[in-house]
Amino acid sequence: MKKTIYSAESEILIAWLKQQRQLAGLTQRELACLLGVHHSIVGKIETGERRLDLIEFIAYCESLNSDPHPVIDLIKQCGEVRE
Repeated sequence: MKKTIYSAESEILIAWLKQQRQLAGLTQRELACLLGVHHSIVGKIETGERRLDLIEFIAYCESLNSDPHPVIDLIKQCGEVRE
């Protein structure tokens, strides 16, 4: 399995997370407060310096009232195109 931190799929996820935060009308600090983490964590996620594990991803989506399935489908499609 290759590293994915700089992959197209990772970029899709990062852009989607940032877009969902903005659509929710939240700042990074406000989202961090909802997640119970320091605001720098949200900033690092949105710049690709830090990755989310699955449990964190679900909590992130719940905090944004966002369904995670659309971005998962986008990421799957991106991987299928590259194969």
